Amino acid sequence: MKRKHVNKRILILILGGLAAIGPFSIDMYLPAFGVISRDLNTDIAAIGYSLTAYFFGICFGQLLYGPLIDRFGTKRPLLGGLMLFVATAAGCAVSVNVNSLIALRAFQALGGCVGMVAGRAIVRDLFPVNEIAEIFSSITLVMGIAPIIAPTVGGFIVSFAGWRYIFWALAVFGAFMFASTLLLFSETAGADPAASLRPVKILKNYFGVLKNSDFAVYTISSSALASIMFAYISGSPFIYMKLFGLTEQQFGWVYAVNSFGLISGSQSNRLLLKKFTCRQISLFGTFLQVLICLSLIAAAANVSVSHVPVFVLIFLFLVVNGVLNPNMMALAMEPFAKSAGSASAMLGFMNMLFGALATCLVSFLQNGTAVPMAVVMAVCALISFVSLFGHNLFTGVSNKGIVDGNCAE
Repeated sequence: MKRKHVNKRILILILGGLAAIGPFSIDMYLPAFGVISRDLNTDIAAIGYSLTAYFFGICFGQLLYGPLIDRFGTKRPLLGGLMLFVATAAGCAVSVNVNSLIALRAFQALGGCVGMVAGRAIVRDLFPVNEIAEIFSSITLVMGIAPIIAPTVGGFIVSFAGWRYIFWALAVFGAFMFASTLLLFSETAGADPAASLRPVKILKNYFGVLKNSDFAVYTISSSALASIMFAYISGSPFIYMKLFGLTEQQFGWVYAVNSFGLISGSQSNRLLLKKFTCRQISLFGTFLQVLICLSLIAAAANVSVSHVPVFVLIFLFLVVNGVLNPNMMALAMEPFAKSAGSASAMLGFMNMLFGALATCLVSFLQNGTAVPMAVVMAVCALISFVSLFGHNLFTGVSNKGIVDGNCAE
């Protein structure tokens, strides 16, 4: 489909809604961890594994959708994934034990992640490379509403109706996105019968994507950046509710304020792109993340003195994260005018794999303080910066495009 046939606003709204499935599915039930653990006769750590299962489901699910999108186009895989998401969300709502909840959450992620893969591929198919970061920023604005309202809504649902209705609400949202996709969304790239679905060929395609040095570097840096976010998501229920003593409703409001920081960063990026290149923004932003996360370690070690520095530093980290995400995605996807589905899937796979490992580390290192979360965040920030700095240093990219250039340089 040609770009002139695309209603840009409707497309951004649909893609933002599809991308918001992830934040809704993750953030909405975080305030309910304690209630769910009591209802299913287990502890919060066990419920935390349902979050890890969701991350792993997203991680490997994206590898499945990449070849499917390259072969069949975007619409049919989208509809199939959304159907699976709705069915498993309903299954989570009637779970009778923690094991069934963990398993269903993995399959729920398998269905929901289709929007992430398809969204990146659609943007790469339809827009010039130098517009991709700006479009991703617009999508982030739409999807950014989800982490603002999800924990707050989840907290109220838990208080007034019970945790199971959180998953019923997710099922309704998934059904709404299914209807929107079916009625309003048009195919972008179309089917490609030449795209193979044979496992050996699929693996070769993925290895071919990884052989692109720019993609590999920006994907590693992006994945380390994503890990900071997942470490925060994994550690925040314990820190905010157990360590800081916030109620479910207060937890939701803190998440809303923090999510506003994420949105502010993503929209600030649109202004920054008028003066700086994607590479410049990414390198400076990752360095800033290192400083913030190192400061967070010190603040986490002294929470007995004051909680305020932790709140402030996390807010600042999310602002910078909002700036960095669109640029990282644009730089990683830049080389792939063709096979955008496979490139998008590999990017998402690496992001979620690193993120899932970060959540495991936070749980494994848990010592009853906020320090493990802060340490994992700082290490991930350092990896993100070093990978970018090293690439720019050894390839000379940092000097190319400092004065003129854009995301497509």
